[in-house]
Amino acid sequence: QVQLVESGGGLVQPGGSLRLSCAASGSIFSIDTMGWYRQAPGKQRELVATITRGGSTNYADSVKGRFTISRDNAQNTVYLQMSSLKPEDTAVYYCKMTIVTTARRVYWGQGTQVTVSS
Repeated sequence: QVQLVESGGGLVQPGGSLRLSCAASGSIFSIDTMGWYRQAPGKQRELVATITRGGSTNYADSVKGRFTISRDNAQNTVYLQMSSLKPEDTAVYYCKMTIVTTARRVYWGQGTQVTVSS
């Protein structure tokens, strides 16, 4: 049984910073791509950033230069460092991992709320 547990969300003022973490646990053989997605009220879930096992990254245009995704393969953890936060970054943030156990499938975290407001 694989579980993804997220942490690090909260309330922050515009211009502030937050760091999200997502750790996978269970009978994991390997993890391919890791990523962060977000969903604001009334909107569809959208990609924020992804990182491959080799470290190649991809970002949504709206967060380029402000957010940084990283991973610790030994700890099966992905991070999202968010800086210069804006009110429009307010959303529930979800981590997503492609994990190989006895099969290769996609797993999602439970979501963590990020609210940017003064």
